[in-house]
Amino acid sequence: MQRIKFFDHLILMLGAAVLVLPVLVAFMSSTHAAAEIHARGLFLTPGAEGVATYTKVLTQKGGFTGEVTGARMAMNSLILGLGFALGKIALSMMAAYGLVYFRFRFATPIFWMIFTTLLLPLEVRIMPSYQVMSTLGALNSYWGLIVPLLASATGTFYFRQFFKSVPDELLEAARIDGAGPWRFFLGVLVPLSRPMMAAIFIIMFVYGWNQYLWPMLMTTDERFFTLLRGIKSILQVWIGAQIPDYNEAFALAVLAMLPPLGVVLAFQRLFIKGLTESDK
Repeated sequence: MQRIKFFDHLILMLGAAVLVLPVLVAFMSSTHAAAEIHARGLFLTPGAEGVATYTKVLTQKGGFTGEVTGARMAMNSLILGLGFALGKIALSMMAAYGLVYFRFRFATPIFWMIFTTLLLPLEVRIMPSYQVMSTLGALNSYWGLIVPLLASATGTFYFRQFFKSVPDELLEAARIDGAGPWRFFLGVLVPLSRPMMAAIFIIMFVYGWNQYLWPMLMTTDERFFTLLRGIKSILQVWIGAQIPDYNEAFALAVLAMLPPLGVVLAFQRLFIKGLTESDK
């Protein structure tokens, strides 16, 4: 038994090392000068440029306009991630609530129509969505970045499954107490859905934070650039003898990992609980 536990832990440690090693290499390389990285490759040891590099990427203004900073791009990514997560949760909960608790014709076909949109990735509908936002004058705006992608078949499916597991006695008790549809939704279902909301929040926040194609298409103003666009713009610099600022790109990559990691660590227990309760 002890030998089995030893090998189990060994496998887990090896798996953790495989996942952590690229992050460690990126962080260590970000503490070296760009010329040193270009000449000698990646590093597993710390350098002397760490504080200067991270201070520069967060505070120094740059870009084509000379006005954007890493902190501003991080704020844009945070707004995008939070907007996606909170908006998708709100719409998914209301859609699932209507499908489960309101009796109307074609409710099941409507649900399956929503569910089949999982087969349509963003790339399939990106040009029509862009055309609509352009017509509405929503380019280079936060609401233009967030609103077109708020509908979530994944969230609707999970909340529908969870609401169907809620005992009917709660609905009957709410009716006896005189609770209307909104009071039952806000006073009963929302508190019960906190684990599920945490699970969906993590998934959608990471999805929104990591968006690259949609923000690249929707924004030409650097004030709305995200961290991922910042990393790409740094690596595209190669003019004559000028080499890309690899250390700054690695620093932005490390900073881009921190908010999703923090969200996962903060909500991991509720995340696991929400996923397991959805199957009941």
